[in-house]
Amino acid sequence: MFKQIIQTKGVSKMLFGIDTRNDDDWWIGVKAPDIRHLSKYESLMFQGNGYLGIRGALEERYLNEKRDMFVMGSFDKFQDEATELPNLPDIVNMEIQVDGKLLSLNHGIVTNYSRGLNLKNGEIVRSFDWQIEDIKLHFKFRRFVSMADCHLFVSKVEVTPLNRNIRLQIKSGIDGQQTNFGTQHFVESTKRLFNARFVQMQTHTQQSQVKFALTEYHRLFLDEEELSLNPHLEINRRQIFANYSVDLVKNQELVFIKYATVFSSTDKDLQKNVSEDSLIELKQVGRMDYQELLRQSSQVWDETIWNDCLVEISAHNNKPQIAVNFARYQLLANMPHDFGMNIGAKGMTGEGYKGHAFWDTEIFMLPFFMFNIPQFAQNLLIYRYLGLIGAKRKAHQGGYQGAQYPWEAAMPTDAESAPLWGNADIITGEPMKILSGSTEQHVTGDVAFGVTQYLKATNDQTFAKRMGYEIILQCAKFWASRITWNNEKNRYEITDVIGPDEYKEHASNDAFTNYMAHWCMKQGAEIISDLRQNDLRTYEKLNKKINLEKLFRSLILKSAMLYVPAPNADSVIPQDDDYLSYKKINIDKYKKTNKNFDIFKDFDLKQLDKLQVTKQADVLLLLLLFEDDFSKEVLDKNWDYYEPKTTHDSSLSFSSHAILANDLGLYNRAFDYFENSCQIDLGKNMDSSIMGLHMAGLAGVWKVVVEGFGGVRIDHDNLRIQPHIPKTWNYLRYSIIWQTKKLNILVTHRHFSIVADGRVKFIHQKRIYQLEPDERLTIEL
Repeated sequence: MFKQIIQTKGVSKMLFGIDTRNDDDWWIGVKAPDIRHLSKYESLMFQGNGYLGIRGALEERYLNEKRDMFVMGSFDKFQDEATELPNLPDIVNMEIQVDGKLLSLNHGIVTNYSRGLNLKNGEIVRSFDWQIEDIKLHFKFRRFVSMADCHLFVSKVEVTPLNRNIRLQIKSGIDGQQTNFGTQHFVESTKRLFNARFVQMQTHTQQSQVKFALTEYHRLFLDEEELSLNPHLEINRRQIFANYSVDLVKNQELVFIKYATVFSSTDKDLQKNVSEDSLIELKQVGRMDYQELLRQSSQVWDETIWNDCLVEISAHNNKPQIAVNFARYQLLANMPHDFGMNIGAKGMTGEGYKGHAFWDTEIFMLPFFMFNIPQFAQNLLIYRYLGLIGAKRKAHQGGYQGAQYPWEAAMPTDAESAPLWGNADIITGEPMKILSGSTEQHVTGDVAFGVTQYLKATNDQTFAKRMGYEIILQCAKFWASRITWNNEKNRYEITDVIGPDEYKEHASNDAFTNYMAHWCMKQGAEIISDLRQNDLRTYEKLNKKINLEKLFRSLILKSAMLYVPAPNADSVIPQDDDYLSYKKINIDKYKKTNKNFDIFKDFDLKQLDKLQVTKQADVLLLLLLFEDDFSKEVLDKNWDYYEPKTTHDSSLSFSSHAILANDLGLYNRAFDYFENSCQIDLGKNMDSSIMGLHMAGLAGVWKVVVEGFGGVRIDHDNLRIQPHIPKTWNYLRYSIIWQTKKLNILVTHRHFSIVADGRVKFIHQKRIYQLEPDERLTIEL
């Protein structure tokens, strides 16, 4: 439920459901308490470092909150349910009482309220004045998840009574009564106190047996003098809390700092065991003050992240800049630094999609990382290499050869993690079977495509020889076994699949799937031929795993005989064998609605299967990914045919349409779709992100800015730069890394300039340019 379609004719009318500041491109927040929409703000104010992820829940509790904390890759499977990331015990909570009165925004009078997330360093700051009966106080909360220490969470609260003396009580601890929508993944825990000050909970997941230790330590300061207070311990079922009580006089400030560490048995940096490591770490960091730990974390953000990910937009307002800053922050905060993990469709921002990774990674998210921090992109692809174990098993289970990647991926060794049943059918009332795990097979081609794009962008031959070629060849081997022979038509076909348009569940010869399979088999054959001629060592290594000679013959024959839907007499590529014969309907009302999937109020999936209605970019995505294979006329005709039939009921759709529209010279439409992309999560639909953010949609925001308006593409094996920025922008400045060289590009309406730290070759308007190190080249537009 994220759709909020606007048409602006190229004039910015971007509307956010969260507050921003005109003078600060890195701040999002709320300027008044809003308990009704906590779930939206919890997602938007997510804090993470790629290992640990925490939703932006408030410290005090509310009825409609969703307190989620995840550790990347710690999957667990409850009996008869799908594998998912388990919701860890909560460490954010604080219960504050003032003279026995519980702090709550639902009671008393709240003034001067502000709560914001600093996208530059991931710190949340909240401040307000609270009056309850005759007591007036000032509160300031601060917290961050450290980017310098992946195990560390730190929070701080400052409390000042403004009009009289008070007794302040603070309860802070570890609450293991969290669930994944009712499913409890953790056994009853071991709770204990170390050295009279360190509170710890040890537990483990029920099925995967991943062990966790969560440890907290608190420090209290009164007028900058540290108090020597031991906590009063409170232990309940799956809970352990430390209680403190302090008397304050008027205008006296109490500072309460919480330090927390989280360790799991899957950690690569584990020294002894989760309990000891968590405690040792906490004793070290607990000696440091909040500001120093924040400085260390901010330094990592600045020096190792933002320095490599430049995007600067000068426009009539700062909302485009805020949107792209938000997108980059969330992608980086959710990017696992461990190569055995991937980014789920919601990252760690919520329980939606259970932490599973999809084709979203290779088609939408991978370009951001490979053009900015290539090592992170390589990590995502190493995950797919490790996933060959599960992918081969899935192929074998289906009667195929090679590697068939899962539609929903959890642990890399899992064969398939997609659930089998979904919501009830509006006609029959019966649960609908989810077919994507078995029939949405284009993901196998998408993975190979992502590997190839990475190799072109980085020229990473080490990865290619060790892992990349094998991934592509195993994918090609799958497709060679998956296609079926049609005797009557004397050709190979691919039947009964789901393409990107998930309204069509039993498509035959889906254009996107067939084209991707055809490309994958040809790519596999080219790799075998090239290795045989130029790298016998790698050839022989792979030949021991795969009979390359036999596979080569199969790929050459079958790719030549596979039916690939081509443009018809009207230059339209049929989405599948039957799409063009289906009934046409007017879908304007569904495109204009704020709500996603409103079309299901009038049609069920079986009915949509027989209508010329498309969920998201399908044929148009094919044309975007393989644009060099099609003429301008084909691009134009297919846009005119499919765009009016697309509901955009997927967060993946807007960005693809924006980039393609910009390519076609439909600049106002491109800008409209860009603004729609920005509003998927940030927009005024307050139900849009309650289950978590749309990570591929966020990657799409960056893609529109850099690949669309910035004009960056991979043209066969070359870099192409052909920019065109929106009319409401003054300039766009961005950086990318191309084959280890860093390029800085400035685009205005009249020209673009480029400078690189090494020798770079690129294409503009079909002309090849050679750039020498540190040379600035300016090209008129």
